[in-house]
Amino acid sequence: MINWHSLYWFYASTLNGFTWANSHYLYLLFLIPVLFFLNWIFSSQNKPKLVLSISEVSFQSNFLIWLRYLIPAFFVLGIASLILALARPQLLSQNPDKYAEGIDIAIGLDISDSMLATDLKPTRLEAAKNIAKEFIAGRVNDRIALVAFAGETATLSPLTNDYNILKEYLTALNPSLIKTSGTALGLALASCINKLRDVPGKSKVTILISDGDNTTGSIDPQIALELAKTFGIRIYTITIGSNNSQEKIDERTLKSLAEGANGQFFRATDNQALDKIFKQINSLEKTKFSDLQQKDVSDYYYVYLNWAITFFLIAFFLKITPLGNLLVD
Repeated sequence: MINWHSLYWFYASTLNGFTWANSHYLYLLFLIPVLFFLNWIFSSQNKPKLVLSISEVSFQSNFLIWLRYLIPAFFVLGIASLILALARPQLLSQNPDKYAEGIDIAIGLDISDSMLATDLKPTRLEAAKNIAKEFIAGRVNDRIALVAFAGETATLSPLTNDYNILKEYLTALNPSLIKTSGTALGLALASCINKLRDVPGKSKVTILISDGDNTTGSIDPQIALELAKTFGIRIYTITIGSNNSQEKIDERTLKSLAEGANGQFFRATDNQALDKIFKQINSLEKTKFSDLQQKDVSDYYYVYLNWAITFFLIAFFLKITPLGNLLVD
């Protein structure tokens, strides 16, 4: 509990240290002496004057002359304290903090049968899943959506920052989820865009991982690319697999998608290369941190309100006591 009845609250250093929420009320303080000066002028004109010689002024009468100013003095102090309370004195303390501006990321992962090739260990799909889990674990304050695709698409997760559930979805992912064969890159990209298009913020990214060219699907990749550009979504594409394998690698579509949407195209020919690619994307898409000053505001108007009530009560009791009559007379 604050010791409000301390004279500390009237020190010049204390008053200068405040921030005044309603500082315009402080101008009323200048009206107090003006009002009392006017009151003195009008009241003195109506009072009879008694002329006394200096020899007749005793110490007792001189003391009473000074006592008669007690009531108006306490009344003035009450008004001044009330004005200070109206001005709302505050103390501000600033706590520097960090504000994290997250990135919304949609990852599209090819699960067609060709992703079972073993040129990446243990398979292309398992290598991509493992590296994707590491990528997710390294994100901070970002929301991530997962889309699986082959000849069709399947949404594994909408945008979420529950990274544990995302890793569980990746662990359980296998080609049997989608029965339609082929590689529908345009449809996969459109599905990722659908997860990102209505979310606020400027940082929206799609990562497409596949081992082949577009072979099927109801949406042409170039149409999906135009949609991505419309919604301000960057596209990173990764071709996974080696040309030395039996599965043919065609990277034309993936390359054109990345180049057309302010992203980058990557080629992963082995597990180490795939790991480096995700680390590079991770460094390119950093979560943005900015300094934020959090202000803690403490109000102290009640201190001066308590003082105002105290001063008014003292003036009132002095007025109604016999001493009050003596002071006035």
